[in-house]
Amino acid sequence: MSKLIGQESRSNSTEKYRHIYVIIEHFEGQVVPVSLEMLGEARRLMDDFNQKYNSSEKVVAVLLGSNVRKLCDELVTYGADSVIYANHAELRYPRNDIDTRVIVQIAKDAEILKEISPEYENTFVKPRYMFFAADNIGRHLSSTVLVELESGLASDINKLVISDLDIRHEHKTKGQSVKYEKILEMYRPDFSGFLWTTILCLDNKNPENLREYHPQGCSIIPGAFKPIERDNIRKGTIVEYSPKIDQDLKIKILSRRVIERTIDYETCKIVVSFGRGIKDNAEQNVKLVEEFAELLDAEIGITLPLSKKPYQLSQNLDSKYMIPDRVIGTSGSKVTPTLYVAVGLSGAIQHVAGMKDSEMVISINTDENSPIVDESDIFIKGRMEQVIPILIDQIKKQMSTISIRSQ
Repeated sequence: MSKLIGQESRSNSTEKYRHIYVIIEHFEGQVVPVSLEMLGEARRLMDDFNQKYNSSEKVVAVLLGSNVRKLCDELVTYGADSVIYANHAELRYPRNDIDTRVIVQIAKDAEILKEISPEYENTFVKPRYMFFAADNIGRHLSSTVLVELESGLASDINKLVISDLDIRHEHKTKGQSVKYEKILEMYRPDFSGFLWTTILCLDNKNPENLREYHPQGCSIIPGAFKPIERDNIRKGTIVEYSPKIDQDLKIKILSRRVIERTIDYETCKIVVSFGRGIKDNAEQNVKLVEEFAELLDAEIGITLPLSKKPYQLSQNLDSKYMIPDRVIGTSGSKVTPTLYVAVGLSGAIQHVAGMKDSEMVISINTDENSPIVDESDIFIKGRMEQVIPILIDQIKKQMSTISIRSQ
């Protein structure tokens, strides 16, 4: 006789880890888009999970702030089964030390389960999975929260799968083949941009060093997933949490000024991106790209490996260009300019995903067999040090001719 969904086997009824907790970010009274994307993916994963494992686990949104109750219903319409919100004046603005403490309190509080899923209240210890945004706030917060929860973290993830795996590992299993159940496979592009790295957060099942690692946590790249379609009649449980916040705070916000993002990929019509083709003379080649981009009134992008700062540059160029905010691709921004110029980059699939909707693509590369050629409307074979000066010279001549004619 088959079991109904929600009726778990006796062997699973004493599990200590339950649910996906999604840490929500908001700004100026609006939920940040990546939070809705994470909820959508959590919803898809948990629906499959409950069907596969005959369980009734939840997608739980965790929301911190001041006067944030009004956002809770929206989170339910975008996929949350439950919303735990902490409403406190000290949570009005993000502060990593306070936010870390409050999230850890929520993650360890079994009392909350009385309202969310009372069937698990007596066995609950910590969440099964936990999602954060891979942005400036989430990257920092995810690391400090997972440290406090004594578990691991996978950063900058853009693909997730839950499965059962047979693992043989010298230290984790003492060389024996062991079946791990309900493992979150977390994928991210590797340094080259051409291969995927799979990250697993596994318990130690070696009898000599037994230890459990939960939640299985990750930070998720904005734009990696799509939010689900909003369902305004969807119902969920909303729980207010009273956080314990020390009165003697180490950090207090006396004034606050929002710094607008200086890199505008949304409205610019031309983007010039460069990759590891700068390597032979990195400093001069970046200056060359900079001159070229300024002439075109273009914004500059980079490939993921360059954000890891593989080449030595002056402080000015390094801090201006070799930064995550300029990464184009699944690990960064998606751009749709009228013209995209790819300089000295090979065209890894993760990068192509971020620029493939450009209206016209011109690439400059020494390798006519590189993947970027297939994405190009115009391919120029040659070294950037030779090609770009010619282009700059010709553009200047054309601009001079236009200027003379307009007089």
